[in-house]
Amino acid sequence: MKFCPKCEVRLKQDSSDSFICQKCGYAEKGGKERKQVKGESSSTINVFDKNEKTPTLPVIKIDCEKCGNTEAVWWMLQTRSADEPTTQFYRCVKCSYTWRNYA
Repeated sequence: MKFCPKCEVRLKQDSSDSFICQKCGYAEKGGKERKQVKGESSSTINVFDKNEKTPTLPVIKIDCEKCGNTEAVWWMLQTRSADEPTTQFYRCVKCSYTWRNYA
């Protein structure tokens, strides 16, 4: 995007690749402007690796409600409105039982 140096109005590009001010008539030769935009990277959250069953999230010492194991991975998500606290999820590293805590 280019602007006129005289009246600071945005220059409009015509068919001959020149930039022209619609207000004062200032003209400037130039090529077409090109802008490179990087693509958005997608991110995924893996709680366990599908093949190896190894945790990829932080481990916490907490009692599993199902098997009694004392280690679980945890993560947080905003499951309710923005003025409510986040929901904490836990998954046992032994039996893969998942439970939540509404903090």
